Amino acid sequence: MKKFTFSLKICAALVLYFVFLSFSTSGPAEEEAGYMQQKLTEHYNAESGPKNIKKYELHITDKGFCRYKRFFSNGKVEYFSCNLMKFKELDYLGNTHSGTLFLRTKGDDVIVQTYNDSRGGDIDSMSTFIAIPLKNLEAEDLIDLSDKFRQMSLKLHQ
Repeated sequence: MKKFTFSLKICAALVLYFVFLSFSTSGPAEEEAGYMQQKLTEHYNAESGPKNIKKYELHITDKGFCRYKRFFSNGKVEYFSCNLMKFKELDYLGNTHSGTLFLRTKGDDVIVQTYNDSRGGDIDSMSTFIAIPLKNLEAEDLIDLSDKFRQMSLKLHQ
C-alpha cells in the first residue's frame, strides 16, 4: 500500500509540475518585444522634450503592452500605456540626429495618467498616440521597428 501511495504522490506532483509549466511560457511575441525594447532604450533621447524630467521608464512586454513613464523633478508623473493589439502605425518626426517617434493606435486606446500635477492633481484620459523622443535613429532602424510592431500586433491577434 505504501508503494501505491508513493507512486500516486509522484504522479500528482508531475501533473502539477506540467500544469504550472504550461502557464509559465513566454508571451506570443517575445522576439519582437526584446528587439523593440532594446532599440527604443538604445535610441532614447533623454535630453529632448521637457527639461525637468529626472528619469523615465520604457517597457515593451512580450504580452503586448507598451508602457512609458516620465518622472519630473517637481514630483509630477506621466504614464502612458497601450496594448499593441491596437497598434495602427509608427510616425517619426525629425532627422537621424533627433526626433520623436509617434506610436499610433486605432482609436483612443492609449491610457494617459498624470499624478501630482500642480495644475490639476491626478488626471486620467485617453489618447491615440504615445510620443517617444529618440536620437541617432537611421532609416533602417525605423523600418525594422515598424516591422516588429506590425509583427507583434499580428501575433497578438492570433
